[in-house]
This record gives sequence, C-alpha cells and structure tokens, in this order.
Amino acid sequence: MTWPALFVSHGAPTLVIEDVPARHFLAGLGPALGRPKGVVVLSAHWTTRELAVGGAVTPEMIYDFSGFPAELSRIRYPAPGSLELTDHVATLLSTAGLAPSIAPRRGFDHGVWVPLSLMYPAADCPVVPVSIQPGRDATHHWRIGQALRSLRDQGILILASGAISHNLRAYFNHRPGDPMPPWLGAFTDWFATKVAVGDTRALLDFGQQAPHAATNHPTLEHLLPFFVALGAGSMGQRIFADTDSSVVALDAYRFD
Repeated sequence: MTWPALFVSHGAPTLVIEDVPARHFLAGLGPALGRPKGVVVLSAHWTTRELAVGGAVTPEMIYDFSGFPAELSRIRYPAPGSLELTDHVATLLSTAGLAPSIAPRRGFDHGVWVPLSLMYPAADCPVVPVSIQPGRDATHHWRIGQALRSLRDQGILILASGAISHNLRAYFNHRPGDPMPPWLGAFTDWFATKVAVGDTRALLDFGQQAPHAATNHPTLEHLLPFFVALGAGSMGQRIFADTDSSVVALDAYRFD
C-alpha cells in the first residue's frame, strides 16, 4: 500500500476538546486510512534556521501556548519515537542535499499532538518530527517533500500540519455573526483549484499569484508545511473545508 501525504490545518489547541466539524473530520481520518508503520510529521510550530529531524526515543509533550483551558496541559500523547525512522529520514534528506541535523530531545508540539491524538488516539505508531524553515521559500519545502516521497511506499504517513490561512489579528478582531471575509474564500478556493489541476508551478509562486496571500498569511510558518505534502505526492485534492469563527480556514488536503 502506498500511503498518501496529508496536509491538515491543526487549528487551536482547543480543537481536541471542541464539538466542531474539524475535530470530527480528524477523528474519522485515521480510521479511514488505517494504521501506518510510522508517521513523519512537519509542524508549523517547530521552526529552525536549518533543517532538523527529531531523534527522541520517548518524546516529551510541548505545551506551546497560553490562555487556554488548563485541561489541555494535562493531555498526553505517548507515541514513541524511532531512531531507525529518524536515521532513515535524515539519510533521505541528506541524499537530496538538504543537510539535516538530528535534534535528540525534540518533543511533540501542539501541531503534532492535536491532529495525531484525534487520528490515532492509541498512540501506538512511531512518530518522528521534522522542522520547517520560515526563512526559506515554498520551493525549499517542496524539495523536502520530494526527498521524503519514497516513505509513502514503506508504510509511512507523511503528515504536514499547519493552517491553510492564519491571520490571527483578523481572528481576534472578529465578532460573532460576522460573515466570512471575501479575502479568505478567494485564497482558499484558489489553492483548491490549483491543487485539483496539478498546477504546482502556480502553487509554488502563490505569493505572487494567489489572491490576498499576504492577508491570509502575514507570516508563512503555517503554510509552509503544505508544500512538503505537495512535494511528497502527485495529484491532490481538498478533502475537508471549514472555518473557525468564519475567519481562519481549516482546510485539509490529500496527495496520492
């Protein structure tokens, strides 16, 4: 079986405890896919100057947020790491000329444990995180995906975790009942259309071609994981679309 590469919008940490469509989507996604031999996950919340691969055997929890319910900081996702998978990932990246380092103590930030605790609550799949580089462009992250692509034929799920839109200023200024702003739908629909027709060139040039790119992503760390999934797959499709408070999109994509 060849596994897909996925991009999911992980939402706020409260997604794991809220009765919302995005939570139910992620909870159904794991059972629909089946259990992989391992998961390689690239989270918007592990940013480094240079590429790094997590090498912890027993990764610790990282609660990289504040102002949320205390129960979130009691959540545990005790999935193991895998030194074998870490070394394999590092070798693939090195062979592609991407020169990764190993981070032996890297734990699971909420971009990792929010989606995985819903998709695979048994926490019985080895999980290896890989960092993103906000100082590098979409093409760099697409190359990471290309380098990792062969993992899909080895029973490994490539999970890119970020957000298809991430304007927090707009989110906090939003009032209940406000409609979805036009700039949000224009951007997310552009992405869905370009993915559906396989227009990788346009997607990699999203900053110039996508409508309202800077408004949807004042900073890029939450979108960069998308390009890893894009590089790791071939044809893709949007498999989920919804918003948080009508102003943060929670779309998910599958690349086969």
